[in-house]
Amino acid sequence: MADLVHPARALWWLFEPVHAVTYFEPECRDAFEAAGLRGFWRGYFAGRSAPLGAVDAPPVTAAFFNFAPAMVERALPALWSLAGPEEALAARAKGAGAALARLLEHVDRGLVERAVETLEQSAERLDCAGRVLAAANAALPAPPGLYERLWRAATVMREHRGDGHVAALVAAGLDGCEALVVRCAMDMRREQLQPVRGWTDAEWEAAAARLVERGWLTATGSLTELGRTHHQALEAATDLAAARVWEDHPRAELDALAAALKPISALCRSSMPFYPVGLPDNT
Repeated sequence: MADLVHPARALWWLFEPVHAVTYFEPECRDAFEAAGLRGFWRGYFAGRSAPLGAVDAPPVTAAFFNFAPAMVERALPALWSLAGPEEALAARAKGAGAALARLLEHVDRGLVERAVETLEQSAERLDCAGRVLAAANAALPAPPGLYERLWRAATVMREHRGDGHVAALVAAGLDGCEALVVRCAMDMRREQLQPVRGWTDAEWEAAAARLVERGWLTATGSLTELGRTHHQALEAATDLAAARVWEDHPRAELDALAAALKPISALCRSSMPFYPVGLPDNT
């Protein structure tokens, strides 16, 4: 495992794509549709929020953080009349397991088993205080299938890191839209990100104006040196919040986990139309 980035971030780069199959692979879409959740966003909001129960929009808006409230409200609570949380949980597990079984068909099963064992042991040691999505996923019973277990363990780990990242954003004084504007000032296109998070042009422009006023952005929308410094601090805080679970692992164990996850992660990324926010172009 490279020493250029924090170990918690380097490992996240590897297990995030395992979780992300649930958003991109046909088996996952088919499973959600079979449960009555037709359309990408019904599956997304139902599958990701189902561990919380049949919740209304406000707690999901808070936990997911960077979605416009109006977008979440279009999905929740109406989708629970199509499929309840139990059905959504069953669909996401079935779809993710089937997708991973196909993607990893030619990966040595022993390698997958080693990755699952280490990720599950790490997930069991997580402190989920203050981390709602991680806690809700960690409380679910472990599924019986190997590939379903791999997806669940990766999901608990990524939601744990994501909850910590949200805490870092809040501590930095950013709201959900502002966080996306900062991201687009760095390495993403507004045209790609804004529509899939539901913010209007007026909301986006207002967020950008607030960041200009605070000195994070220039008038043309690029990051200032102050903005870059704040962003680096945000990423460091996120790494620190995710680091504790890995501190008891000897370096040799971390290297072994990274080696097991690398081919798994690469195959999971291979069919994604674009990489989830925050991942580098290659790992």
